[in-house]
Amino acid sequence: MPSRLLSRLAADGPLVSVELRPPRTDLGRTDTMDAWIDLHHGVQRLLRKDRVVFFTDSAVGVPEEENLSHLAGNFGGGVEPWPLVPFLTTKHTLDYCLLYARRAWAGGIEALTVLGGDRHVGPPRCVPFAKDLRSILRNEVPGLALGGWANPGRDPEEQVEFLTAADAQADFFLTQVVSHHTMQPVERFLAAARERDLSIPGVFGVFFYRSANPRTLARLASFLPVSAAELTREFGSGDSAEAICARTIRALRDAGAEKVYVSNLGTRGVERTLDAILAQV
Repeated sequence: MPSRLLSRLAADGPLVSVELRPPRTDLGRTDTMDAWIDLHHGVQRLLRKDRVVFFTDSAVGVPEEENLSHLAGNFGGGVEPWPLVPFLTTKHTLDYCLLYARRAWAGGIEALTVLGGDRHVGPPRCVPFAKDLRSILRNEVPGLALGGWANPGRDPEEQVEFLTAADAQADFFLTQVVSHHTMQPVERFLAAARERDLSIPGVFGVFFYRSANPRTLARLASFLPVSAAELTREFGSGDSAEAICARTIRALRDAGAEKVYVSNLGTRGVERTLDAILAQV
């Protein structure tokens, strides 16, 4: 049976999906429970609105609760889990990764985004590269669709080559977050993708900046490209966070990247925030 997730990503027309983070492991028991309740309700609402939802795996090196343990068994009432796409990094033991993939498939999840993970924080990788883990998982659970990663801010030819290589084992890819302030790298990446006949669907990252707080932007700049001066100017002129995020989505569509995921929406009221953004796209 063809992957419904892949069919959705490959379909013509725009797609706005969401990237969410599980609660951090350093929260107290009550805060963790409250966060998961908020997340549960938010995800159900997103799925009922036909959204694809990606879940991180210890994003930016901060330990998070395991995404799969809370997702696979929490959905009923006609809400299917196949639009849920957990991240799995190589920063676990290989046995854990194999069991994780089997559990995901048994729980009705049809795709994983497999990433290498930051080498400089947390535990070591169980294999050198994400493609190595995808190759192992392909043999272990052949029905799972497996996603890769690209960073348009780096050499576009190299990034596309990673995805088109014979051993890439990627059925789709996500990208690092991008901004309407710096669209040239995206345009170069898309040109390289066309030249190399990159055929797998891609989903481009969009970050939801809540403010132009200098300390927050400086901290974020350690993990992702931040156009701090431009964001400060936009917020200073009275633009809302939703309007700024919508601007990036429109710029990506104009460039030919119709599939996006929106990151940093939080857990409480995530669907309302997304609706407010889309109202301005």
